Amino acid sequence: MAKKKIILLAFIFVLLGLIHVFLKPTQKTHSANFTSASATLSNARFSYKAGVASGTSGSSTVTIDASGNADNNTNHLFPKDVVCFAGSLETGCLGNVSYTVANIVDSTTFNVTTPLTTTLESTAYVVATQSGSLTLSFTTATEIPSNGDIYITIPAVNTTGRTNDGIPDTASTTATNGFDIQTIATTDISITGCTDVNWTVASITAGDASNDHRILINRSTSSCPASTAITVTIDSSPGIINPAPLTTHTQGQADSYQINIKSRDGADNTLDQSDVAVAPIEGVLISATVDEAISLTIAGITTDSGSYCGITRTASSPDTTATSVPWGTLSPTYAAATHNTQHQVTVSTNATDGYSLYVEENDQMGKDGKVCTGASAGESVDCIQDTVCDGTGCTHQTYRDWGSNPSSYPGLGYSLQNVTNTDATFEYNTSSATFNAKQFADQEASESRSAANARIMNNSGPVDSSSVYVCYRIDITSTQPAGYYYNKVKYTAVPTF
Repeated sequence: MAKKKIILLAFIFVLLGLIHVFLKPTQKTHSANFTSASATLSNARFSYKAGVASGTSGSSTVTIDASGNADNNTNHLFPKDVVCFAGSLETGCLGNVSYTVANIVDSTTFNVTTPLTTTLESTAYVVATQSGSLTLSFTTATEIPSNGDIYITIPAVNTTGRTNDGIPDTASTTATNGFDIQTIATTDISITGCTDVNWTVASITAGDASNDHRILINRSTSSCPASTAITVTIDSSPGIINPAPLTTHTQGQADSYQINIKSRDGADNTLDQSDVAVAPIEGVLISATVDEAISLTIAGITTDSGSYCGITRTASSPDTTATSVPWGTLSPTYAAATHNTQHQVTVSTNATDGYSLYVEENDQMGKDGKVCTGASAGESVDCIQDTVCDGTGCTHQTYRDWGSNPSSYPGLGYSLQNVTNTDATFEYNTSSATFNAKQFADQEASESRSAANARIMNNSGPVDSSSVYVCYRIDITSTQPAGYYYNKVKYTAVPTF
């Protein structure tokens, strides 16, 4: 009897053991989420894709279809965008020709910088591709073994033949639309973190009608521990092509796409995974018009000290105003303080190619404003002639030093001194002179106001407050007829835009 009990108990233990084995739960691989997972597009601007309404060979004007497409207006087409025209089958750009947008005419019309080489069909598309780099950053929650991998899935359009044709895609929902990875190769993808050389980008598989784009990155040599920060980057060249807006899209609202990142073991079991979002949206064109501008200021000098073109001003120096050089009563005896005075002339312009400033007189100084006929009319005909400097022949074209003996060669002339910048065409002390001077170009004598003759300031680019002193000098002989003499001097600033 005891023996039977022992056999029965043994049987029960065996049976319980078998039950435990058969009822033991199957071991499962548990996955976690990456931490700090994110995706960044270096260019988050939508690609542009509109239908063609018209475009004629030899013309630079294109009109788009205003309905039924990803883009139904020109709001998201900007000057200098590069466009091409794809046929209805989207097999590439027609004629492999691209154009640059010159300007936007209205909501459905734009111009390109060069004429179209072919007439566009109404079934064609206007395409302006936007592409750039994609950076995926994440931190592992679980160790990746040495035979594991990282597996990335990027949304692709689910239209046969169009998931990777180089033409931006569109659909009615983000679930059926996606990016185009065009000609991206394994060498265009880099991975950093956890010993970079132990990662190998093994394959890139373009999407198709039922699959998204897939990138496989294998691990080798050593495992990658948990809590390791990893970054995967698809380079900007050739870059990933952003989708066009959805056909149900509202401008100004992003379309959000999910990119899946997995880490796996050697049996392709998922260890960690996260969905990270990218959200392309229209770019914003910020525009403004800046008027072409030039300013010219003539300021009088009234100080009783300081050196101007090498001449010191005193209380006896004539004070000038913006509109006058009042010499007062002249003495035939030359005195630096009373026979010299100045204006400060200042120019500002935003002209791309700069400016020139010219000065000319209507005539030589005539008694009571009389006409002084010819370039050398002098006191014999009641005129104060233009100076010839020290007898070495300064003219309205050529400057000479008038500094050693002004009284020997009387007349009216001017010199220059830079105040800010170096825009003066000559200066009073050029070539170690005392007072280089020129005549004013004489309109009455038909002396040309040209660059070589009457230009006193110039610059080949924009300037902000370039300034010179224009230094006037006058002298007369003791036989100059008495009376009131005057002429008029005109300054003309010419910008070059």
